[in-house]
Amino acid sequence: MRRRLLRACGVMTAGAALLLAGCSAGDGGTGGTEGAGKTAGKGGTSTSAPAPASPTPTGIGFTPDPSRAPKTAADAERIALAIVAGPDGWGPDYVKRTPYLSTPGSWPVLDEDCTWEGGERPGSVLSSVTAYSEVPAAGGKSVLRVAATVTVHRTESDADWEMAETLEEALRCPGQRLREGERITDLMSLGTPYGIGGNVTTTDSVLERGFYLNDAFKGRQFYTWYQTRIGQVTVATVVKGAPGYTEADVNPDQVRANVTMQERVKAQLGAQS
Repeated sequence: MRRRLLRACGVMTAGAALLLAGCSAGDGGTGGTEGAGKTAGKGGTSTSAPAPASPTPTGIGFTPDPSRAPKTAADAERIALAIVAGPDGWGPDYVKRTPYLSTPGSWPVLDEDCTWEGGERPGSVLSSVTAYSEVPAAGGKSVLRVAATVTVHRTESDADWEMAETLEEALRCPGQRLREGERITDLMSLGTPYGIGGNVTTTDSVLERGFYLNDAFKGRQFYTWYQTRIGQVTVATVVKGAPGYTEADVNPDQVRANVTMQERVKAQLGAQS
């Protein structure tokens, strides 16, 4: 449902704080930046062969392995499908929606009228997949719809730009039309990079909150989009509220799905001990 970097912050409410605290819970690793060692003699002439690049911890409990980074769209699609959270990532009450997975190659774009339209996937993206899940209507509660998205970029910088663009979208379009009969309003976005606001498990995170309106039922419902980045991969979870549910009811499920994908990113692309 969205993408894009122009650092900006919105207002953080108590509900946002709860979600962020849950998503940042976990143990961190040791700090460091990626690099390679080398030695040189007088006059800059090399006196020994350059040492091979060795991955170093990022500080988020993740040491990237360059040899496992996707090189092709097919590699990236395999990784994205291994990471994306289905119903099992959300909780026992969730089932697959129909259709379950997004159309290969699809890429939503927020146009100048603040309406989401189908667009062409940018060259900076190797693969992107969304898995749709729901809790069926029961016990006087309406159907609760959620989704999880994984986007594998060519580079970490490309992924960083997507995070920033996501922040910018809520500022540019606080009200957005998702599709016929569905809208979100009063959007606010908050960016929390690693080391800020208790974020010790991801390189960066973006929380977007607002209200969801659907012609199928009366009244405004809550809306939350939570997106995190680890290296060249972004993962996002979205909840469109429904009658019978509160934001507090679903927060733990959204946390579970996002953290599940974070751990899968680390397992797919991290150095193996």
